[in-house]
Amino acid sequence: MGRREFLERLTAHAGSAAAATVLLSTLSNDYARAAIVEPNDKRLAIETARYQGASGEVSGLMARPKGGDKRPAVIVIHENRGLNPHIQDVTRRLGVSGFLAFGVDLLSPAGGTPADEDKARDMIAALDLDKATRDLAEAVTFLMSHPESNEGVGAVGFCWGGGMANRLAVAASDLKASVAYYGQPLDAAQAAEVKAPLLLHYAGLDERINAGVPAFEKALKDAGKEYQIEIYEGANHAFNNDANPARYERKAAALAWDRTIAFLESHLGAAVPPTR
Repeated sequence: MGRREFLERLTAHAGSAAAATVLLSTLSNDYARAAIVEPNDKRLAIETARYQGASGEVSGLMARPKGGDKRPAVIVIHENRGLNPHIQDVTRRLGVSGFLAFGVDLLSPAGGTPADEDKARDMIAALDLDKATRDLAEAVTFLMSHPESNEGVGAVGFCWGGGMANRLAVAASDLKASVAYYGQPLDAAQAAEVKAPLLLHYAGLDERINAGVPAFEKALKDAGKEYQIEIYEGANHAFNNDANPARYERKAAALAWDRTIAFLESHLGAAVPPTR
């Protein structure tokens, strides 16, 4: 829904415009509170990387340990706010975990992720999902050919990006693993075409997304696909987003992250963290 409709509903729920304003502040991201790996972390080589996608030139943030060693690569797919500071931080976290991490900006062909989150959401809503999926598939090829890649490429996506991680597992035959955090489930026909092992994280309180999970799981099982589903009881949608105190659930996020790293390493190869 648009921002105006959202605010109207929030006001009705809260009882007044003033109360809605207070509630909105708790739902907004505070990026200053959650930078785990600093943008100038000396252990990492951090740069903007570019490749040619279906929509034009696609750019993103690349982070990996210094030294030039071969290592598994991971595409980080953002939420519906684009490549914001939180997703950039997640990309750096994967870098210090030993991966060649690439936080793709799927809005880059349209000018890049804006600072205004409302504008970013509108831009995401206007994307052609088929083209965006092809952009991600080209990112797989791009990372396979990177001189510091061991050619094992995976993906991890959050919220909107979780749904895109699922779509990428259908579209990219060279993808070796895909992790979706509370992403939109695939339908039965799509599930039958999945080409990569899946790790699917879901929040126990996320009724909207979870409504499609049983049918998704059945379709994956019927098609003989390799998948792992984890449910985090008591957690809300976006429980991994530590920039949002209203949704963040520390224990669920930590457990899901440990499972994600183990899953990626099991399918892409061992990741060697940088030495301090």
